[in-house]
Amino acid sequence: MVVLLVYLGTDLLAAWGLNLEFGVTGVVNFAYIVLVAAGAYFYSVFTLGSPAASGGFQEYILGMKLPVVVAIVASALICGVLGCLIGVTGLKRLRADYQAMVMLVISILATTIIGADTGLFDGNAGLSLVPNPLASINLATRGWYYVAMVAVVCVIGYLVLRRFTGGPIGRTLRAVREDEDAAVAVGKNIIGLRLVVQAVGGVYAGLSGALLVGVIGGWSPSSWEYVETLALLTAIIVGGLGNDGGVAIGTVIVPVLILQGVQFLPQIHSVPGLTEDLGWIILGLLTIAFVFLRPQGLIPEHRPRYGPRRRAGASAVAVAGGPAGVTLADAPVTVAGGPAPVVVSDRPAPADPDGNGSGPPRRHLAELVALRPAEAAGTANGPAGGAAAKPIITVTGMVKRYGGVHAVDGASFSIDAGRITGLIGPNGAGKSTALGLISGFLRLDGGQIEFNGRDISRLPAFRRARLGIVRTFQLPREFRALTTIENLLVAAPGQRAESLAGLVAGASLWRRDEAMLVERATGLLETFGMLHVQDERAGHLSGGQKRMLEVMRALMVSPRVLVLDEPMAGLSPALSERVEAACRELADGGLSILLVEHELRAVERLCERVVVMAQGKVISEGRMAELRTRKEVQDAYVIG
Repeated sequence: MVVLLVYLGTDLLAAWGLNLEFGVTGVVNFAYIVLVAAGAYFYSVFTLGSPAASGGFQEYILGMKLPVVVAIVASALICGVLGCLIGVTGLKRLRADYQAMVMLVISILATTIIGADTGLFDGNAGLSLVPNPLASINLATRGWYYVAMVAVVCVIGYLVLRRFTGGPIGRTLRAVREDEDAAVAVGKNIIGLRLVVQAVGGVYAGLSGALLVGVIGGWSPSSWEYVETLALLTAIIVGGLGNDGGVAIGTVIVPVLILQGVQFLPQIHSVPGLTEDLGWIILGLLTIAFVFLRPQGLIPEHRPRYGPRRRAGASAVAVAGGPAGVTLADAPVTVAGGPAPVVVSDRPAPADPDGNGSGPPRRHLAELVALRPAEAAGTANGPAGGAAAKPIITVTGMVKRYGGVHAVDGASFSIDAGRITGLIGPNGAGKSTALGLISGFLRLDGGQIEFNGRDISRLPAFRRARLGIVRTFQLPREFRALTTIENLLVAAPGQRAESLAGLVAGASLWRRDEAMLVERATGLLETFGMLHVQDERAGHLSGGQKRMLEVMRALMVSPRVLVLDEPMAGLSPALSERVEAACRELADGGLSILLVEHELRAVERLCERVVVMAQGKVISEGRMAELRTRKEVQDAYVIG
């Protein structure tokens, strides 16, 4: 019983670490068991002392006699560093299937090399006589004290883990899991986030290995093969992907009850070895069953609700622009899923002066987007002003090649500050490629891009987003498993909850900021008529709603330049009018917009200046009414 409970605790630590990587952040780390084995090995060599002291019958490096607590902590930290190293070599923007292949290769190579090297790791013979951390305690009670020690480490590990999986930072990590490009578009450094996650996961793996080897007293590379990672993955899938409590249940079922439990079954003499393999057969069938029949696991990932809620007897206020029957209560808005409730507003809703159910006036869109005052001050020269606008982005000789094909071939144009600049052209003109180059999702093969006089040609996409160049995509890119309002909250820049101080201090540091963000996000949802779906998972929204969601998410970044790639494609006329009205209001507030749109009448209504591209080149610029009459534009559309 003692051994099973220790296995449960150490497997739970390992499963939680892998769940942070795979379940929460989407890192398919088949090399995870290597880190568990490393934790066991380093604890062994940190406590065994010199090889000569034990008669020299086994070879290993770093023979020391450290205090057991120091040895456990040091082993965990080293595994954290190794986790980072594995992340650097195997995860830099690789496709998920390639990531899995790289990790699997790393795991197999590590096991093979360690098993063959007798000088560093004593080969397949492994290490023995590893000291028990509680060796000074009476043998009769030592096992239960060890169980208690592992339980304490698990409790502490769970509390620390909640800082990463719960709250705003957990929301951001799940966004990275759902769509890397969409996360980059709102300024998230996904490489940095993944390296942090791999480091933390490595620490949990190191703790697991160090505590396990301390009780079993031996270490062998043959006990830490890649199939052990599959067992942990199955525990995560069965318990509930991304759910820490569900993973605990999955760990009880898979590594403990199934893989350890089959060892107590009677042997089948006619088929030697079948009993040992029976656990893996059951594990494989269980994985297939859950993937097809219940992919969310026994306990699905928690979906936080941010309100609004109504107080008893409070009157509801109709949501402007929303469907009939959708109401916004005047009660406090509470953020669920955090350590403490976050109250957005406890003020009663103003009375409806007209008596028509329209409710209080909505906040101005420019206020919700939080446009910078310096930019808003220069709006007098907007489209209605008539004066020449200063460019905020200047593109010079921009080139992008794919083999021998020039998708963009020396294009030069500018985006006016505080105005809506249109970019049009026939299919294949290079418009979307130009947007990818401006936003940093594609690398320039030639030319230069300047933002407010600064050369940003080599800046990565997430840094451009943090500067204020925020894009949407031609096809909507939502964070499917996150709710509608979470999609907006994750995009807010400069969140203290995502900093080291936020992780250490917890909600006491970021609670008020989160409340303000919820208020902004709710205001945007109300403005765009989507407040009624704020707690729906984004993957369940209609195509038009996803398109609107992406625009709102970009606005939450507080952009300086909003790059819209066909934002009205697939929208109903009513929704298209809403997007047009929003663009006008934002431009009046000082926001610069680059609009790619095939609906030329909308371009004509919104844009004072339009850039025309064809075959990767800029062929004309001017007002839409003038461009319609120019022969080069007519020929481009007819021929294209």
